[in-house]
Amino acid sequence: MWRNTRSGWGLVSILLHWLSAIAIIGLFVMGWWMTGLDYYSPWYHDAPWWHRSIGILILFATLFRLLWRLMQPTPHAHGGSIERSAAALGHLALYVLILAVLISGYLISTAEGKGISVFGWFEMPPLISGLSGQASWAGAVHWYAAVVLIVLAAGHTLAALKHHLMDRQDTLRRMINPRHARRG
Repeated sequence: MWRNTRSGWGLVSILLHWLSAIAIIGLFVMGWWMTGLDYYSPWYHDAPWWHRSIGILILFATLFRLLWRLMQPTPHAHGGSIERSAAALGHLALYVLILAVLISGYLISTAEGKGISVFGWFEMPPLISGLSGQASWAGAVHWYAAVVLIVLAAGHTLAALKHHLMDRQDTLRRMINPRHARRG
């Protein structure tokens, strides 16, 4: 039930998928909302602290998710060869964009050489800082990659719903119920 099989996703993959999805959508909404805060807003300093803390945790979760995916079998994909290739490219693009958003956010926050406090539990050190215009170019990458990520995630959602509702395939059920993995 914890591990993937060729017939379904295990509980670890399912939890990482849904927790990441919720957190990434939440971070996008929060980031957009933060751009409208003025200096006198009580959230002016607190919202970025939450945003950065959650972002670092999602970065670690994403790295673990990629390692887990490399160590686990991938359930058999439905559809023809073009559809399976499009799905594989779409998943690759999602992972690249997630990493681009998270790493660029880290580079924005550490541009001045200060670490990132993660909920006061630990500090993520500034591994790269002081590059010319680091906060500016990382901010541009962060914003545009986040927008493209949300658009691609919406397409991913629509494709899953198409497979579920129109094609009557178990694609969505496999990402919800780990019992499908036991059938393998």
